[in-house]
Amino acid sequence: MITSNDLRNGMTIIYNGVIHEVVDAQHIKPGKGHAFVRTKLKNMITNALFEYSFRAKEPLEQAIVEKKELHYLYRDKDVFYFMDSANYEQTPVHQTKIEGLLEYLKEEQSVYFTFFNNEVIEASLPDFINLKVTEASPGVKGDTVQGGTKPVTLETGKVVQVPLFINEGDILKIDTRTGRYVERVKCG
Repeated sequence: MITSNDLRNGMTIIYNGVIHEVVDAQHIKPGKGHAFVRTKLKNMITNALFEYSFRAKEPLEQAIVEKKELHYLYRDKDVFYFMDSANYEQTPVHQTKIEGLLEYLKEEQSVYFTFFNNEVIEASLPDFINLKVTEASPGVKGDTVQGGTKPVTLETGKVVQVPLFINEGDILKIDTRTGRYVERVKCG
């Protein structure tokens, strides 16, 4: 058990029976009245954000989570298998837990998981990943960086808007937070 005075950004607590991450914690001591801790909490199951103020020294239950980097191996229907490179242990994860990552997932892709009581509660990708263009309409002579955009299909099936000079076979850096093209990666 901890108290509200111990709250810091990034900590995880059990609040109303659900695991939450402390996004922001401000310890406030007004001139009149009692001290309190104003927090912004993120529900780690639904990703909903909300604000809540705790009284000073209010008892709270800390949630001990484990974070691991695993590598995607293969898919068997709705179950995806990931491997821990340190001990070669495989972890099955149901599709519903990684729904938002599927359009970026390819073999050997690193995925960051947060576990609570040996259950996946959160999954995320690196901020930037490199993906190969598998389908693109051919570029036209004179296409420049300042020109328009065109849709291309990446090796995972995701379609993104890119500059006109991008061709099939190019490797692109994609921002997984926004789903947008960042730059063409130099090869060789």
